[in-house]
Amino acid sequence: MYHFLKKIVSAIVSKKILLEYETKLRSLIYPFYKGTHHYCNICEKGLSKFLSVHENSDLLCPNCGSLSRTRRLYELIGNLHLPNPAKVLDFSPSRGFYRKLKANPEIEYITTDLSGDFIADQSYDITNINCPSDTFDLIICYHILEHVTDDFTAMSELYRVLKSNGILFIQTPFKCREINEDFSITTPQDRLKHFGQEDHVRIYSVASLKERLEKTGFKVEIYSEWQPNDYLGLSPNETVFVVRK
Repeated sequence: MYHFLKKIVSAIVSKKILLEYETKLRSLIYPFYKGTHHYCNICEKGLSKFLSVHENSDLLCPNCGSLSRTRRLYELIGNLHLPNPAKVLDFSPSRGFYRKLKANPEIEYITTDLSGDFIADQSYDITNINCPSDTFDLIICYHILEHVTDDFTAMSELYRVLKSNGILFIQTPFKCREINEDFSITTPQDRLKHFGQEDHVRIYSVASLKERLEKTGFKVEIYSEWQPNDYLGLSPNETVFVVRK
């Protein structure tokens, strides 16, 4: 029902209106999925079930739209010992996550996006971040670097604006073997074919991303083995880079 209603509403309502009234529209849907079998830590609602996103086998919260990776990220942040207030930079955040962190008085939460598809306070170019060095206690860079042609410069900028005791969370799509990168591939159709999405410029391997981050000067930890958590709808098959300066 959720996906059917979303398709109908998206066809008749403009994107601007959808963004403005998203929480109200979702509140009308939530009673159909209210329950106690599952729980979303982003919107703090009990659910009868999460919804399957067939394209990537992910689990979506019908009330706030959070995906498994977003709920995992919030769990990870909750385990950190951040200063109060902590200064956080987030690239192209999900809307539910944006609302969650904006409401937290212990976090100075700054968001940025260049695409226009996300709620954002700024429009920083990740290869030239308009902030002083050593600014942020935490940076979230989820599904960004695969869009950036000059990822070495982007990583250097992330290193520059992160505080010396800060933490950077990174996630991208991965392939099993070597990195797939070819800058002669420029059309959306060819990028979809080779990199999995029209606006991607590469697919990293875990080893290649780790190597590039370490060349930038970062210390890198990779987490990919998780205990199953059906209650929170967390996938056991997820790779998260926890990076320190």
